[in-house]
Amino acid sequence: MPASLSEIDIKILVALQEDSRLTVQELADRVGTSPSSCWRRLRSLEETGVIRRYTALVDPKAASVGECVFAHVTLDHHSAETAAVFIDAVRKRPEVLECYAVSGDADYLLRVAVRAIADYNRFLEEFVFQLPFQVRIRSNFALKEIKFETALPLAAGA
Repeated sequence: MPASLSEIDIKILVALQEDSRLTVQELADRVGTSPSSCWRRLRSLEETGVIRRYTALVDPKAASVGECVFAHVTLDHHSAETAAVFIDAVRKRPEVLECYAVSGDADYLLRVAVRAIADYNRFLEEFVFQLPFQVRIRSNFALKEIKFETALPLAAGA
């Protein structure tokens, strides 16, 4: 990971967060550099892991996966082995979109996407309650999406 990003690097990242389908020529025009310089910077951002991957954002409601559940998970037994088993298991579950180790009352916060509440119940019964250790889980269902962004605030003054 580079120690710091140049102004051009930041412009590239801001532009790609808005539209990752830009051609190198379009990107170079937007950030004010030559296509060859832009391509080299882009490759560097990819190789150093600043750019993880390129993807499409799919509307959950339009794709019929519109229920968003935030699950606060607390492991009843804390050990490196238990945490590793939990993390490995969570990484294999496609409905778990995000998982964070957190401070506070819970150990982990999961963002789970399901088609319906019954699917979340099935996730609990077939996955969470089948773990080889006890967990406590508190679930919050999103009632309405107020703001959803994926772009990091990289621009100056953001």
